[in-house]
Amino acid sequence: MDIERYTSLAGASILSRSQTRRGFLRRSAITIAVPAFASLLAACGGDEDDEPEEPASTPTPANFPTVNPGGSASPTAATSASPATGDTPATGASPEAAETPTSAPTGSGNTPTQGGTLTIQGNQEIASLHPDDAGPTVHWVIVSNLHDGLVEIDVNYELQPILAETFEVSGDGQTYTFSLREGVLFHDGEEFTSDDVKYTFEWYANPDNAAVIGNNFVSLAGVETPDPYTAIITLKQTDAAFLVLAGTTFMLPEHYHSEVGKEGYASAPIGTGPFKLQDWRPAEVTILEANDDYFRGRPNIDIYQETNVPEESVRTIALETGESDNSVWPLTAQDNLRLMEDDRFVVLRAPALSNNHFPIDNTKPAMSEKEVRQAMMFAMNRDRMVEDLEQGLAVKATSNLSPGLQFYYEPDVKQYPYDPEQAIALLDAAGWVPGGDGVREKNGERLSFVCTVITGDQRNRGKAEVAQADLADVGIEMNIEEQPVASILAGFGTGDVEASIFNWTYGGGSGEPDARTSLKTGAARNFSKYSNPRVDELLDLGVATTDPEERKAVYSEIQKIVAEDVPFLYVMFWEWIEIWSKRVKGLPESIVNTQAPYRLIYTYWLEDEE
Repeated sequence: MDIERYTSLAGASILSRSQTRRGFLRRSAITIAVPAFASLLAACGGDEDDEPEEPASTPTPANFPTVNPGGSASPTAATSASPATGDTPATGASPEAAETPTSAPTGSGNTPTQGGTLTIQGNQEIASLHPDDAGPTVHWVIVSNLHDGLVEIDVNYELQPILAETFEVSGDGQTYTFSLREGVLFHDGEEFTSDDVKYTFEWYANPDNAAVIGNNFVSLAGVETPDPYTAIITLKQTDAAFLVLAGTTFMLPEHYHSEVGKEGYASAPIGTGPFKLQDWRPAEVTILEANDDYFRGRPNIDIYQETNVPEESVRTIALETGESDNSVWPLTAQDNLRLMEDDRFVVLRAPALSNNHFPIDNTKPAMSEKEVRQAMMFAMNRDRMVEDLEQGLAVKATSNLSPGLQFYYEPDVKQYPYDPEQAIALLDAAGWVPGGDGVREKNGERLSFVCTVITGDQRNRGKAEVAQADLADVGIEMNIEEQPVASILAGFGTGDVEASIFNWTYGGGSGEPDARTSLKTGAARNFSKYSNPRVDELLDLGVATTDPEERKAVYSEIQKIVAEDVPFLYVMFWEWIEIWSKRVKGLPESIVNTQAPYRLIYTYWLEDEE
């Protein structure tokens, strides 16, 4: 699937002047994330009379949807906000909004029942239950059911209030006033209050804590708590990404987290979420039990558990035999295509915003030169990876942002078609010459590195093996090893891991293009140790304005620089396909946000098919 087709066939997601913007956002299951908040401050105008066309209820490759956070859109109905002008505050959603899940039962007419165990399977161990470590999807689907944020992004990328009943934003975008729900309890029975908001925000903002998502809080100036149910957040300067990235952060209990610290909390979390921790065996299984006192209502399901099954083939068999209700990490393309035709399953599909890529340590001699990294891009047959390994259910990446993030996506960047001759020419010009064994050398250094694949990750190992052969053809040696994901993530920090292959967002998460946590110099998830002063400057500029067009120009330049520098080897963006057992009821009819369905598990119920 080429990028032109990827975007042009998603025409239903492109906002035209003749469409009702709010109605479109409600109907199309595609919304506007941070630029929606920007529009609260920028006061966009437009016609609200015309009705849009109805989209297909389940996206397919032919109408692959895009996240279109364009500046012309009005606030989503979910935020119930009026555009802010001057000092007029933008007010968050009504309290009732958080009580009604944004999902439509797939089995209409069915009455929710209580009880049973829902089992999902992940592809790697769950190394930590701390919200700061919830980046890997298999972690997030558990951590997100133990905790809540002040607000969250739902299945359609619409902003919903959760622990906050309402919020107000000052006209300059630098003061946020959250009115909190009363009577919300942590799992140990202690009440959630504004002190916990203050503690959470300040803990992440404190550089001494070296938080993974600490860059989301660099704009924080302070938190005031005039009463237990009001938290006033003040920023040092406007930060357009703050509400989406910081506001959705899962709240930590001050009384407990301050005692046990991050390490202690990682193994024994106490959140406000719909489920409580029952058992945690990182490499085997994590089991959660229903929180009887959950403020949005006790979950219908008694037990929610995730087992670690690295092999896609084994996860597929478990789905077919009924041992598993869902594979949180996608199956092989062949298995997905086959199970999508099986009437025993419900299929949810959406464009992924995470980059399937090879992070490579730019400080290592073999990968420190831009010309070498560019040569690697020319040498890899990414078209083969997309068409053969992913059966066309993906689109080749052109930089850090997915074409699914249509408003911010910049197609006019340096391109890297499969061209081994161009790769050889670049390496020759850079002084890397073939040695006796065919591996190129320069100044006594061999052009060789190790790619460490996540243990049991057959899907990405196949791509690594294709890349290994392609790189060998131009004189670059890539050896392949396997390690658990926690070891890989830690190894990038210590310098023990040179390269890997996995999915990560470099902007795009929650429909927000900000990439400070993964592209900025020294960022905790800047796996490639990339450093470009202009990119650092642009990353700050990108959140310093709430004007969508100004932001678009900033992120356009970032994509162009990333495509030129190639700090990591970007491969593709998947079409994300979730296969669910039909016995799971209450699933959304369609999704755009690929992770959000797991936040709704407390609303699902189980019915064994006869």
